[in-house]
Amino acid sequence: MLSDTALTPQERNKKKRAIISWCLFDWANSPHPTVIVTFLFSAYFSKAVVDDEIHGTFLWGHALAISGVVVAILSPFLGAIAEQTGHLKKWILCFSVLAISATLTLWFVTPSQASIPLALIAVSIGVVSFEFTNLFYNATLISVSPAHLVGRVSGWGWGTGYIGAIICLTLCLFGLVQNPPQFLRLDSELAEHIRATSVIVGIWWIIFGWPFFIFCPDTKCTTPLIQSIKPGLKSLQNTLKELKHYPSIWVFLLARMIYADGLLILFQFGGIYAAGTFGLDFSELLVFGIFMNISAGFGAFVFGWIDDKFGSKITVITSLLGLIIFGSAILIATDIILFWLAGLTMSFFIGPAQASSRTLLSRITPPSIQIKMYGLYSMSGKCTSFLGPMLFGWATLLFESQRAGMAVAIIFWIIGLGVLFFVREDYSSRKLSPNHLSK
Repeated sequence: MLSDTALTPQERNKKKRAIISWCLFDWANSPHPTVIVTFLFSAYFSKAVVDDEIHGTFLWGHALAISGVVVAILSPFLGAIAEQTGHLKKWILCFSVLAISATLTLWFVTPSQASIPLALIAVSIGVVSFEFTNLFYNATLISVSPAHLVGRVSGWGWGTGYIGAIICLTLCLFGLVQNPPQFLRLDSELAEHIRATSVIVGIWWIIFGWPFFIFCPDTKCTTPLIQSIKPGLKSLQNTLKELKHYPSIWVFLLARMIYADGLLILFQFGGIYAAGTFGLDFSELLVFGIFMNISAGFGAFVFGWIDDKFGSKITVITSLLGLIIFGSAILIATDIILFWLAGLTMSFFIGPAQASSRTLLSRITPPSIQIKMYGLYSMSGKCTSFLGPMLFGWATLLFESQRAGMAVAIIFWIIGLGVLFFVREDYSSRKLSPNHLSK
């Protein structure tokens, strides 16, 4: 229950509004990676803009790899500076505006190789801004959720995001791709019915993102931005030094860094893989995306309860095992029906792998350093994120098969799972003394 006997009815309602608004922000921005990066625009880029699926996959992979490097370098610094300045919502608003602007720019990417630079630049800016938005958004979880509900609220956020992505995908499918409205006069020869989906995603973010900025609490301003840079970087340096006293935190960040690369491959190349290997057209891609998000959203809601009941670590382990088993089935599938069954079952484990990773960090990190640790958390998912797209692109190019590229994701999940077993969820938040570490 969300209620607390120590709170007045007005305070309980305020907390409920904050939680709902926090989850709704996931609803608002989830269509960006789903429609733009995973299912539709990536396939449109490789099939229509580049007109060569192998070369298009290679270009797409390298653009996302460069984006990953930018995020990896800047995330810990931004996290440390934001801790000094406070006002996380201002950071979230700034990067949301950048991401929305870049997404709307994709409307101008026509089915011509002349549009390749514009497409890659706009997508890269959108991806970087989206990741920075989520860096600060993740750090607001502890200020929104009661401690005893953090697992469920995190799961609700992911689940709500998947539902939002499902509805947006459905709108794009039936409102634009299959049946473009006559009054819009969209020219299918110029793929305007496909390009218009980027406009839908941008407007969707604007409409459903604003309650977060109205109803969610924010941290107070402590230091002006310019004055916060030096102490922020000093704080980051101290955090990295202090990290050695929290062994389970840095072991978890290492594990997450590895298996997140596998998830990133799935997110960034799932649509390209389905279109190139199994021949799904744009409508079929959207239908596949809708059902995958239904499965993933259901998994996030179900495992949110399991997270609070049995712990975040066992939830992430179970999710990774599911991803490995059914991801391997997708690799060997030659029948389209088997591909659908394996893909939809695998997606059930995607949501909890993400949501419970976020929750696990909050459980093993002292509140005093959580903002900085979420900066490192974002870095752990991005500091090697260029490897996934790069290896996918090179493996696809080398073997002339997208199956070889997708096999890289399975390898990342297996290695990450092995490292995760060394995380001690029950004792890891207990700070170790230097004397203890030296023994």
